[in-house]
Amino acid sequence: MKTKGALLWEPGTNSGWSVEEIEIDPPREREVLVKLAASGICHSDHHLDDGVIPLPWAPILGGHEGAGVVTEVGPGVTDVEVGDHVVLSFLPSCGKCKMCVGGRSNMCALGSGVLAGTAPDGSHRVHARGKGVGCMSYLGTFSPYVCAPLDATIRIDRDIPLDKAALIGCGVPTGWGSSVYAADMQLNDTVVVVGTGGVGINAVQGARHKGARNIIAIDPVEYKRESALRFGATHAVSDYAEAAQLVERMTDGQGADRVIVTVGVAYGNLMNQAQELTRRGGVMVLTAAAPVTQRDVDFDLFTFAMSGKRLQGCLYGSTNSRNDVPALLDLYRDGKLMLDELVTKTYDLEDINQAFTDLQEGKNLRGVIRYD
Repeated sequence: MKTKGALLWEPGTNSGWSVEEIEIDPPREREVLVKLAASGICHSDHHLDDGVIPLPWAPILGGHEGAGVVTEVGPGVTDVEVGDHVVLSFLPSCGKCKMCVGGRSNMCALGSGVLAGTAPDGSHRVHARGKGVGCMSYLGTFSPYVCAPLDATIRIDRDIPLDKAALIGCGVPTGWGSSVYAADMQLNDTVVVVGTGGVGINAVQGARHKGARNIIAIDPVEYKRESALRFGATHAVSDYAEAAQLVERMTDGQGADRVIVTVGVAYGNLMNQAQELTRRGGVMVLTAAAPVTQRDVDFDLFTFAMSGKRLQGCLYGSTNSRNDVPALLDLYRDGKLMLDELVTKTYDLEDINQAFTDLQEGKNLRGVIRYD
């Protein structure tokens, strides 16, 4: 089928997205065609453009956060049928490997190939200008239609608004799980969340859900600090120095129990600042993407070792998507998870470059592309 999509032809050059005609093949074995309602605008897609996540191939159809309705199924598909409402997970999970059966589906081996530039079988489902097109996370939600692997497709109840369900494909569980799972948060903890964009604001929600006593949000953008307070933060400050003063007073100098780093880009000077806020035996969670080529990190290893602190990497919030996507939507239905309020502005696909400009300027918690 012919439709339109937002492509990068020169990744890593900040050249921006080109909205043009693409052709999508019918679904093959264990694949489904989904008509999308919406796609989220996420930093990870911008990092393909700015080079933080370098790609050795092009073009790429961006987008990895979406929800919609199944319109066609390929051979071997029995889990979903035409008409089902689905969320697309940016990390597929096979349900059979050691990681999946052990409850760590975010580490499924299928996910290691999401930036390979082809579908899992090594071929292309999308074509433009006579060339095969790689799809972000095997998906490419910057198009009204997606040919998606069944392993990345999660059926949801039909009463959930699809434009809000789209956010559950990446940003919400990544932030929420950073608090609930990766940080091993406990009741009455003092928590610091560094960066309260589309991921960090949901780390705030997760900390509130787990019963943290003090939730301190750090963000230089006033709008995001104000938003953090609405989403459950008890305090919001502009930098580490202000946060350190609050933590000192709240904990009698012991330090925060959990420090969660969810900034747009994690540079090497950030983690020691996070460590200085963390108590002995506390946990630091690194959820933010760092430049792939970065190797130098300013970090006090002696203090780290002697204080028994833990530095925890976090992918997709350490969530199990087939369990946690429906669970998060149940929380939303029950009024315990804010999704409507996350969507700051909606865009047409043709306005995608403006959407990413707004992202960089800190104007949105989550910008969303809405399709007809």
